[in-house]
Amino acid sequence: MPNYRRLHVPGGTYFLTLALHDRRQTLLTDHIDHLRAAWAHTAKRHPFETIAAVILPDHLHMVARLPNGDDTYANRIRQIKSGFTRRLPDTLKGTGRKGERRIWQSRYWEHLIRDDTDFDNHIAYIHMNPVKHGLVTHPDHWPHSTWHKWKETDGKSLSAPSSDWSPTSASPDP
Repeated sequence: MPNYRRLHVPGGTYFLTLALHDRRQTLLTDHIDHLRAAWAHTAKRHPFETIAAVILPDHLHMVARLPNGDDTYANRIRQIKSGFTRRLPDTLKGTGRKGERRIWQSRYWEHLIRDDTDFDNHIAYIHMNPVKHGLVTHPDHWPHSTWHKWKETDGKSLSAPSSDWSPTSASPDP
């Protein structure tokens, strides 16, 4: 098994991607209430700030900031994944690692946000993701995103990028 090197920075801001094991499923949006409950429960027990997020049918992206002195994003990811899985009906779960049960891919993507440009690129990437995947024509039309709150509080507009647009860090979109 590969030995992944992960960058752990206390109080760091991270771009994270979690994906379903079977990418043809739509569990995340079909059971959005379970995902929101798992997310809220995790944030209450292990605080973190969700700066931006988008939930698509088969994967999610978020930019999260950890508290000062804390670098354990892996624990938070595990808690969100297992909390969501526990809330699903048993008929949807398979065998496999506890918490994943063939619902989630066992790995995830993380990227430490390095500067303001990197931050802005990842926020735009998150909010444009439903457009990129052809689910909607504008972020305003996707309900499972922080875009609506982001636009309201920060007054930022987002123009549609070219079809090959992606953040400068080349974050994968599973």
